[in-house]
Formats: sequence, C-alpha cells, structure tokens
Amino acid sequence: MERLPKPLRPHLAAVRVLAVLTVILGGLYPLLVTGVARVLLPHRAGGSIVRADGRDVGSALIGQSFTGRDGAPVRKYFQSRPSAGGYDPLASGASNLGPQDVVDLPPDPRAADQAARKGRASLLTQVCARSKAVGELEGVSGARPYCTPDGVGAVLKVFPAVGAPTRVVSVNQPCPAAPFVAAYQGVRVECGRRGEDYSAGRTVAVRGDAHAVVPPDAVTASGSGLDPHISVAYAELQAPRVAGARGLDVRRVRALVRAHTTGRALGFMGEPVVNVLELNLALDRER
Repeated sequence: MERLPKPLRPHLAAVRVLAVLTVILGGLYPLLVTGVARVLLPHRAGGSIVRADGRDVGSALIGQSFTGRDGAPVRKYFQSRPSAGGYDPLASGASNLGPQDVVDLPPDPRAADQAARKGRASLLTQVCARSKAVGELEGVSGARPYCTPDGVGAVLKVFPAVGAPTRVVSVNQPCPAAPFVAAYQGVRVECGRRGEDYSAGRTVAVRGDAHAVVPPDAVTASGSGLDPHISVAYAELQAPRVAGARGLDVRRVRALVRAHTTGRALGFMGEPVVNVLELNLALDRER
C-alpha cells in the first residue's frame, strides 16, 4: 500500500473494507442466523410451509386467495383478508392510500394520459365495493357509512368551495348513474361527467345512517399485504356460508374456527385471529 500513489490509497482501503464486510455480513452472518434458527425454530426457519396430501400448499405466515379461475370466491372456503400486493412476498406492502383518498378517478378512454384512461378507485370506494361484495357473498347487508348503495364512496363536490352552493356533483357516480342523494342544501345533485375537472370544488363525504355488519378486516388490506389471518368476527360471518356449501352443521364449522383461533400475543397484545389456510385444510379433512 505504501507503494501506491497517495490518492489511490483510500480507494484500496475502501475496497478491502467492502470485501471483508461482504464476507462477514453477506455470508457468515446469514449462515449463522439461519443455523441458529433451524436449531431453535425448525418449523419457522423454513418459512412455515404447510403440507397437505404430500405436497406444499402454502405458508402459515403468508396469506393466499381462495378463488376460482374466474376470480370469484370459492364458497366452500373461508376467504382471506384483502391484499394490496396479491399476497406476493416480492410485492409486500400497502396501497399507501390514506383516509383522505375519497375521490375516484373514473376511466376516460379519451384521455391522453395512460393513468387517466385506466382510472383509479379511491380507498373509500375500494372499501365500499369490498363491503358490498362481501355482503352479497355472505347474505348480509354490505352497507357502510360513507358508502352509496351501489358500492362507491358517498362523496360530493360542492361549488363554489366557499359560500352557498350553486352546483353539487356526486363525483364517484359517473353518468348515467343516479346520485345517492337528490339534493344537497337545496341544490340538485348531478352525476359525475367523465373527464371533467372537479378539483376546485369542496369535498364533502356524506356519512349516512348505515350500520356496518361486515368487519373492517374484510374490506381493508393489511400493511404487508401478506396477513394470513382474519378476525374472529370475519370468520364467524363466513361460517354459515361455508357450512352450507359443504353440507356441514354450522356448529361443527364454528368449532373448527375456535380450534384454529390464536389468542392475543403475550396475552394482551392485539386481538385473537384465525389462520385461514389451516382452517380451510381442517375443513377439507372433514369427510
């Protein structure tokens, strides 16, 4: 190193540090951690793979869908929590949409921008649509506060933004849809028109008087998009449908739900949850 020109010496030192740290942190440390995990937690270290009939069917730690080729839920199976990433571990993450995301971008085939042509449903409309779909599947009311009967966000754009309204638009209900309310503060409510800019209006979300029957975890995705569990309330909601599809006594199905319910972590953290894959496999073993 003494023979190298002085400007090159720091670069050589950096390369040596990189090589040493790569061996230690990129090779030896992962091998050590994996080895310790396989000794102490042999099941979890391998990804908690679940096997049935001699083949791998999933992981106890990663959710999956239970739908048919058409994408519709298979009625004899409990359904998982929604996922923003399609339960793909490589796409783990949330939608990054917040509670203020309530206005849809309807698809507009005439738009120059590709995103505008495709459109995008707001977080509120996604929740409303999921609640409506779950309600229809389970035979209960899918109504929800801030949702219209047709399953979109109950949101108005009021013009002008300040002062007495002179124009009101139900922005999430493109024409020819009938607005969920006929009038707002004495002004007739219009349906939305594709391609029209409503950003100058005041956003008003209308709560309504609906009482939500469908549990929150049935309509919202987890932060990771990989949650393998559902709440006990969501499992109980699905039990009659699964029992009917399988010709089982609903009491037997509910007993299996209880058997696959995990309590609060350390006895006080979180809520009891049900592992969907393990519950569905237990149902398949019921002959």
